[in-house]
Amino acid sequence: MTDLFNYPHQPGARDRDTSRAAAEHVASTAPLLRARALAVVECSNGLTADEVAGKLGLSILSIRPRLTELSRLGKVRDSGQRRPNASGRKAIVWAPVFPARLKGQRP
Repeated sequence: MTDLFNYPHQPGARDRDTSRAAAEHVASTAPLLRARALAVVECSNGLTADEVAGKLGLSILSIRPRLTELSRLGKVRDSGQRRPNASGRKAIVWAPVFPARLKGQRP
């Protein structure tokens, strides 16, 4: 079972067998997914979860939770902007806390 005391360093789960199973399944790949999502956001002026997933060629279902984890870790922030996502609803535009341009990297 997922240790919820390790969230957001490890995927969280609700008190359901399917949620726990999903968290355990993604636990080994979550750090890499977080790193890839963070790299994309850091080289942007802000992206929605759908946009990050699209740039990485991955499912929104694997990326949205990673952005929440990154937010809890203080690596991305809610920019206050909203853009429509694939469903047409407004989505958070995640902004980098430390943009690549401030790290001396090229976007």
